[in-house]
Amino acid sequence: MTGKSTLIEKELTEKPALYWNLLRTGLQMRVKQNPELLTQEVEARQLSHCLIVIDEIQLVPELLDEIHFLIEERSIRFLLSGSSSRKLLREKGPNLLGGRAGKLSMHPFVFPEIKEMGLTLEQVFTTGLMPHVLLSDDPDQDLDDYISTYLRDEIGREGEVRKLEKFARFLDVAAITNAEPVNYTNIASDVGISRQSVTNWYQILIDTLIGHYLPAFTNGVKRKTFGLPKFYLFDLGITRAILQIPPPTEGQSEYGRFLEHYIFMELKAYLDYGQRKEVLSYWRTTSGFEVDFILGDRIAIEVKATKQSNARDYKGLLAFMEEGIAERHILVCREEHPRKLKNGVEIHPWAFFLEQLWSGSIL
Repeated sequence: MTGKSTLIEKELTEKPALYWNLLRTGLQMRVKQNPELLTQEVEARQLSHCLIVIDEIQLVPELLDEIHFLIEERSIRFLLSGSSSRKLLREKGPNLLGGRAGKLSMHPFVFPEIKEMGLTLEQVFTTGLMPHVLLSDDPDQDLDDYISTYLRDEIGREGEVRKLEKFARFLDVAAITNAEPVNYTNIASDVGISRQSVTNWYQILIDTLIGHYLPAFTNGVKRKTFGLPKFYLFDLGITRAILQIPPPTEGQSEYGRFLEHYIFMELKAYLDYGQRKEVLSYWRTTSGFEVDFILGDRIAIEVKATKQSNARDYKGLLAFMEEGIAERHILVCREEHPRKLKNGVEIHPWAFFLEQLWSGSIL
């Protein structure tokens, strides 16, 4: 629901010689019964050196053998889209198409796409940024439908989860602990499943693009750090709907957590869309210092919902500064104007930071 099919239909400049949407039940069933149908149709049309588009490829992973053959024998280029890599990885292993496939991940709307709408943080926190929800007449109903019919049922079945009610409870706990280090043992106890099941179910959410791990930064030398990853769901609206809470308001602890989550989403999308190689991580020490995001080894970013920052808000940045690793140390907050302190900490209003990020001025 991030708009991949719409993007292909509206923006693809080259007309595909063949377009298959595997959500069409009849086509999907025929291809499952006979994956060679693709090659047969290509040969019947005498296609070569052309483009073929196949949407929702994960529904028939067996097609990858035929696609590989047609790339080799007829120099056909393929544009494949899907909402999960899990079945593809399970069927074909991690080296899809012999290394011939490039990958692009799509995200909900990002700042450059919505800045002209004049959305407030509260609106972003309410609906999230999935296109069909943000533009909906009834976003709450759309979010509820997405969770009940897609997350709890379809994702659970895809992951071969035997007890869907346990998986539903796991989703609730994953949302409650969103943006926190993942404690597999505690979550297993809360849900009533094994620690290994918790690990597997998190991997299901990642494989189906419902969430992302944020690894811990462990390259510091002066302080001992935690090594557990954090986990973030892919959209703020989905997070709020799973939690079944009203939109967080200024002054609530959830408000700051949602702002941190939003900045994570923008950073992750920026790295993916730009095909950047920098690793995004977080830094937390056993003595209590923390920085929300480390971008590569160059940029340290702390996020606070405050409108007037003080030394408490950037104490983690100052501690990380002592490691002598990052080139810039940025506090993203809700102040009105950007400024730079004498100690080197940069104060960025959240919208200014996102403008700088997407213009390429941060990295």
